Amino acid sequence: MPIASITDFFQEIIRDLHTSLYLALGGSADEESIDWSSQVVDLASTAIKILILLAVLGFFYWLAIYILKQSKTKLHLNERRTKIVRSVLRYIWIVASLIAIMSQIYFEPETIKATAKASTWAGIYYVLWTSSGQIIHKVLQHYGLNASIEQLLKNILSVLLLVLGLASVMAQFGFDIVSLVAGLGIVGLAVGFAAQSTLANFIAGITILLEQSFQVGDWIHINENEGRVVLIALRTTHILTRDNITVIIPNSNVASSEVTNLTSKNFIRFDIRVRIAFEDDIDTARKEILQVLSDTDVVLSRPEPSATVDEIGEYGVFFIVRFWVKPAAVARMPKIKEGLKEDIKRAFDAANISTPYPHMRLLMPKDVDYPIATKPFATTTQVVSQSSEPLPLTKNEQ
Repeated sequence: MPIASITDFFQEIIRDLHTSLYLALGGSADEESIDWSSQVVDLASTAIKILILLAVLGFFYWLAIYILKQSKTKLHLNERRTKIVRSVLRYIWIVASLIAIMSQIYFEPETIKATAKASTWAGIYYVLWTSSGQIIHKVLQHYGLNASIEQLLKNILSVLLLVLGLASVMAQFGFDIVSLVAGLGIVGLAVGFAAQSTLANFIAGITILLEQSFQVGDWIHINENEGRVVLIALRTTHILTRDNITVIIPNSNVASSEVTNLTSKNFIRFDIRVRIAFEDDIDTARKEILQVLSDTDVVLSRPEPSATVDEIGEYGVFFIVRFWVKPAAVARMPKIKEGLKEDIKRAFDAANISTPYPHMRLLMPKDVDYPIATKPFATTTQVVSQSSEPLPLTKNEQ
């Protein structure tokens, strides 16, 4: 029984389709008869008209492209502007062809008119979209803003033009845009409440891009992470560490943390500590240290490096060695410091400057006979009884 019901259902659908096609071809609802000869003549006539209109429109399109090629030099059009003009001409040709076809296949005049208006609005927004990137690039280049902000503004403007374009096109076909926008606003509000963290990261990302406290390629230190900034997205910031590990930090954390930009200036100063013995000469040690710094390529001669006594400690004299490098050397700084320490140690060894280590030295007087005589010492003993008064003390000599 259920199978028979399903079969009847599909048969009814087939009959409805047959009736609709029959009526569309000119059949009568009273009598099932079609004048096939007149229908073929009408179809052939319509097809010929469409082909003639398309041929005329195609000729004008080809003529416009030919004139554009011949006048490109006179009009001082570069390659990019030429592509835009050709795209506009191609779009006009396609829209005109579509309207011509619609006018010959019995579309309602209001529908054709709405299609023409919608196509015009779509073309205007397309031209704005293609030109917006170049305009944003020139404006940001004039104010010296970076590429990350440029991409952000391009994405925002593209979305805005897309929404406005769709709204304008739909409005030509009778859609209620006000209700649609209100509905989108309610949906956006609900999504905003559901994704508060994502929205916070998005706003923080825009703030980071606008403030430009650091840019892609800078070496920064944030929280416990240090590395080169490889990407500033709308939600996260990506840092590549010295270990070739990418650390992805939410922008809200970046905006609320203390960020140290190590490469924001033309040169950066670093320091290391070295130690010499008390008996060694300070000036000689300083000369050896500065010579090592002078022989190291990554260390800048201007500003000058320095080696000064930082502390006279328990196990020697401590030098603090300060030197300057270019921002490109920051990524190799641990290796540079280790190399400097090795070179300074070799220079000290060659100059007979010792590097002390924690030890104890026992000094004995030279004019004393060994073994040294010792004196007897007295001990005191006190016996405590259970009574309240203590017993007298007794002395024993040893």
